[in-house]
Amino acid sequence: MRLTKFLKISSLAVLLTGITSVKAQQYIFENYNLPFEERVDDLVSRLTLEEKVLQMLNSAPAIPRLKIPAYDWWNETLHGVARTPFKVTVYPQAIAMAATFDPVALAKMADYSALEGRAIYNKALALGRTNERYLGLTYWTPNINIFRDPRWGRGQETYGEDPFLTATLGDAFVRGLQGDDPKYLKAAACAKHYAVHSGPEPSRHVFNAEVSTFDLWDTYLPAFEKLVTKSNVAGVMCAYNAFQGQPCCGSDLLMTDILRKKWKFTGYVTSDCWAIDDFFKNHKTHKDAASAAADAVFHGTDLDCGTDAYKALLTAVKNGIITEKDIDVSVKRLFMIRFRLGMFDPASMVKYANTPITVLENDDHKAHALKMARASMVLLRNENHTLPLRKNLKKLVVIGPNADNEIAVLGNYNGIPSKITTVLAGIKDKVGSQTQVAYEKALSFANDTILNYLDIDKQFSSQGKPGFKAVYYKGTDLKGEPVLTQTEKTLNHNWQEGQQIDGGLTANNFSARYITDFKAAKSENVTFELEGDDGYRLMVNGKKVLDAWSKNRWGAKTYQLAAIKDSTYQIAVEYWQGEGSAKIRFSAGTFQRTDFDALVKRHRDADAFVFVGGISPQLEGEEMKVDVPGFNGGDRTSIMLPEAQTRAMKALKSSGKPVVFVMMTGSAIAMPWEAENIPAIVNAWYGGQSAGTAVAELLFGDFSPSGRLPVTFYKGDQDLVDFNNYNMENRTYRYFKGKPLFGFGYGLSYSSFLYQNFNAPKKLKSGEGINLSVKLTNTGKMQSDEVAQLYVMHGDSTIKSARKALKGFQRVSLAPGESKTLNFELSADDLSYINEMGDKKALKGTIKLAIGGSQPDETLKTSGNMLSQTININ
Repeated sequence: MRLTKFLKISSLAVLLTGITSVKAQQYIFENYNLPFEERVDDLVSRLTLEEKVLQMLNSAPAIPRLKIPAYDWWNETLHGVARTPFKVTVYPQAIAMAATFDPVALAKMADYSALEGRAIYNKALALGRTNERYLGLTYWTPNINIFRDPRWGRGQETYGEDPFLTATLGDAFVRGLQGDDPKYLKAAACAKHYAVHSGPEPSRHVFNAEVSTFDLWDTYLPAFEKLVTKSNVAGVMCAYNAFQGQPCCGSDLLMTDILRKKWKFTGYVTSDCWAIDDFFKNHKTHKDAASAAADAVFHGTDLDCGTDAYKALLTAVKNGIITEKDIDVSVKRLFMIRFRLGMFDPASMVKYANTPITVLENDDHKAHALKMARASMVLLRNENHTLPLRKNLKKLVVIGPNADNEIAVLGNYNGIPSKITTVLAGIKDKVGSQTQVAYEKALSFANDTILNYLDIDKQFSSQGKPGFKAVYYKGTDLKGEPVLTQTEKTLNHNWQEGQQIDGGLTANNFSARYITDFKAAKSENVTFELEGDDGYRLMVNGKKVLDAWSKNRWGAKTYQLAAIKDSTYQIAVEYWQGEGSAKIRFSAGTFQRTDFDALVKRHRDADAFVFVGGISPQLEGEEMKVDVPGFNGGDRTSIMLPEAQTRAMKALKSSGKPVVFVMMTGSAIAMPWEAENIPAIVNAWYGGQSAGTAVAELLFGDFSPSGRLPVTFYKGDQDLVDFNNYNMENRTYRYFKGKPLFGFGYGLSYSSFLYQNFNAPKKLKSGEGINLSVKLTNTGKMQSDEVAQLYVMHGDSTIKSARKALKGFQRVSLAPGESKTLNFELSADDLSYINEMGDKKALKGTIKLAIGGSQPDETLKTSGNMLSQTININ
């Protein structure tokens, strides 16, 4: 669904606006001069038990007698508003934003995302469409799980492996998204997935996480604690899995003892979607929906996402398992959030209620997406100053599966922007007319066999005429009288929004059917490839073989036909377009293996090669159906770079020409051969809508790279602990005893930096905090950002603690020769330790502080030095 279809006003629009005027007030809850608590109490007191229960589903129905509009709680904004029918700004994936080490930029991103979300909601409200998913103001973001294992496919959604970094960035996100109004929320954030949850994806509905009390409080809870107790996050999502034998949404320890009692959380809790069903279907801890629903509510889970399990609360009340008063507690929490969002007050009172739809993809938002993409990119290797590339290259060859892959730059949990710039497009935009840019995909992610397109247009005919019979309709449902019927030789359209098609039809709010007969020239497996924006589907001989009509629309889809010579196959492509650019492409080909040596010979005149590889959200993500070696169910079974990519780069290296490896990924990739042999390696993550522009600017030296790794890049699978083991021993930089390929906090620059005058006390009283300062100078020749990182290491070996722990960081921009004094404050908590019971204790003994552009004891060459100071605490 796109905007023009979305704008069809439903018959309930007037009824369900939900905003009352002074004259229309009948009930106490409509009196916006009263405190929210009093209004919520009044509203809930007027509901029947059945009405209350239905309000505890993510798709809460309208209550017309009280003029309460329908509302769907489910929305996402991980890195820009996601899954919306509107075109929106798409920022770098969360793991990429973590690599910026920039909470200020992250807060601005969240602020801009909330602004776009408000504009969408305001339009939905005006049209009475708040019952539709992905249009509301309750966003189930951020994901603050700890990325403890690089195999987890959803690690890309997190802020990395470090609790302090995750908490700091999560706090920035929440504050940016929820706004600064003292009364109303701009949008409601939700910290997920509470609390011990990080794969494996295929078993997330059944596994039971077991961790020590120390690991729970040292690693898994700090970010949640900060967002609940300091950031005032509006919501929390409890996870699918069980924890210590109880489903997370029904955990005595997590939900009752810690969240509601210790942290005194008064916001709302939603289950992850279909998690309540897991109680009795997968965990087998409950016998049926009624007992599961009642137990979840007892433990403070207010909202049931994705299922009807909570409808069984009616049975639970009838059978005496739970009381209506228990249900009232949850319903009041839910309505409190809606009141705080201004959903029951006049627009004139709510600061954000008049945000116009024109804010979507405005210039400031797009500029910030590009800025964050630049700041996220990590230069991992740059031998012999391979980068920046010369701007007067005669021929640059771009190769690889991600070079022109629009899906890769967007990550997952994403929206769709009006324009996406791939690396290939960014390079072509960047170089001048004197530089030839040659491109070959050459391979897929895991093998060297790719689809080679065939020139088979002459094999398509309709009613005796070459090509396709094209029939166009106004509206997106292929109904009514056709407005245009014509024969088209090929099916390959790329219209800009509103562009004239023909016959008075413009490229928005239309649908089309393309019909042809395909006659096989020989017996072979022919692969049809179909790609479009918005929805499309393919029928062969009347059978639907590809369906991207209403979901799973993003990216090309393929269908293989076992064609028999001289046989004719009826082909029908159906397509609809709402708003934005309109694209539909139908092609065919056969799979062939690439000869990398021959490829190098074809481009023997190249001045340099840029290989754009890694992996993509097509391979790693949430509970996916992926059948590729090295990947399983959204997770990875190996962190090694697929061998086919290494073989390709070995061939490129043999050319003797400079080779740059641009890697896209949402997780750590082991690439030992590349780390020794490819002179320049850039980790570009999934960089958002402007990723290609940022990569091209980095390659040609328009800015100095300054991203830092928020995760450890291990040397190989041999460094990993059992994926199912949630204990932190030998995991992440904090506890890993081996030597990484690239460490947490690592990243190179085109400039160089000098740390001087580390001002830190040598003695300290136990239970006190300290103030520190250091002088930082850009000693290079290029304006550059530097990320100064402060680490604490405990000197007492009898205390269980991290080997080293990040406790402060600052991103600072310096001109060549410029110096700045950076100030840091470490609180008593920062200098404390967690005992075996999970309690924070003031430290006595010695600690070592280290500050620099990476973590201490980094064995790789960095762009600056490291200073340290030992402090005695008594």
